[in-house]
Amino acid sequence: MMLSGWGRFPRQSCAVSDPRDIDELAQVLQAGSAIARGNGRSYGDSALNPVNTIDMRRFGRMVSFDPMTGQIVAEAGVLLADIIDTFLPRGWFPSVTPGTRFVTVGGMIASDVHGKNHHLHGAFGAFLDWIEVMAPDGRITRCSRTEKPELFHWTVGGMGLTGPIVCAAFRLRRVETGWIRQTNLPTRNLEETLAAFETHHSSTYSVAWIDCLTGGDTLGRSLISLGEHAAASDLAWDKRKQPFDTPAKRLLSMPVSAPAFVLNRHTVRAFNDIYYRRGAARPVEELSDWKSFFYPLDSILNWNRLYGRRGFIQFQCVLPPAASAAGLAALLERITHSGLGSFLAVLKRLGDAGTGISFPMPGYTLALDFPVSPGALDLLTELDRIALDHEGRFYLAKDSRMTPSTLRRSDKRAEDFRAMRQAMGLSSAFTSSQSERLLL
Repeated sequence: MMLSGWGRFPRQSCAVSDPRDIDELAQVLQAGSAIARGNGRSYGDSALNPVNTIDMRRFGRMVSFDPMTGQIVAEAGVLLADIIDTFLPRGWFPSVTPGTRFVTVGGMIASDVHGKNHHLHGAFGAFLDWIEVMAPDGRITRCSRTEKPELFHWTVGGMGLTGPIVCAAFRLRRVETGWIRQTNLPTRNLEETLAAFETHHSSTYSVAWIDCLTGGDTLGRSLISLGEHAAASDLAWDKRKQPFDTPAKRLLSMPVSAPAFVLNRHTVRAFNDIYYRRGAARPVEELSDWKSFFYPLDSILNWNRLYGRRGFIQFQCVLPPAASAAGLAALLERITHSGLGSFLAVLKRLGDAGTGISFPMPGYTLALDFPVSPGALDLLTELDRIALDHEGRFYLAKDSRMTPSTLRRSDKRAEDFRAMRQAMGLSSAFTSSQSERLLL
């Protein structure tokens, strides 16, 4: 069948299997080099293998939960949305969550997803207790920081290239309500934006929408959102009786792909201006329900169709603290000059680096979406160069067009990862279109 990542670029014809249990999964591995696929929310070609793509969504059981520690044991195909629906009413929430809840446990581990709290708490891997991974011969190995630590080290963030993740144990965090105390901070330029992040470093959650089509004194103007889980005492009396009940979200949908002309420099500039002005007029402090704060785009089904039939490309890099101000300014100036602005531009502060080839490192990460076009591909090559000049690295879960040389210039761990795969006999057993493109 024709498959793609969430960016709908590239599209490839892939032979797909959907094993129902461990025995069938082991049998599928004998069909040749394979890659596991969850719910298809990585953006590019990291979960595509033309010969042997394995749909893991049948591995969808929540196995156990420890109410004393918050540890959940779940199979790889379990959706984060189902975990939240099950455990939030009991007072538990993911310790780390990406910007969509429609991801699988296996996908979160393979991408080592990060969220709005990375600067304080790290990525998803920081809350993993153990992982079970299937080897090419069908054997299942449990690994952790103390048991088979090398396999654990490279599986977290390893994009499925150490073998299919079958099951995992990880910890949720206690919460008293389904509400977030949100603080809204509009900033006039990049300097104010970065200063606000540093001033509010102790906030549990922080993220900024950044306008990438302004220049001069307003270059990098942003809307920063800070958040803390609300206590029951923060709620009005009528909400305290049912603190996890939040308003039902009206779901919108993109039934078809938008025409290519809808997103252009004029419409994006107009959208950005309206969005900034509306955001700047919001109350400084307000209560936000958990879906609105963490997953605003989940309320638009198939929102990736907004970019048209060609799909879109996401660019995400992280720049170290010392180079962030200059590097972000250079990136934004180049985007503004190109006129190919993104209306989904997100800036976050990251904390300590994770394991293996996991993406995060201390600094600032900028994520941008562009409709696929020759001009956008050329622009992203220039953005790669700017990020490299400022010692940045790139997120494999968002990549769909990086070159092997760019990866190796940005991340010295890539060669260690490739050597590990060869030494453990994994390089021919587990491949994706991305790993083939990047020579991993």
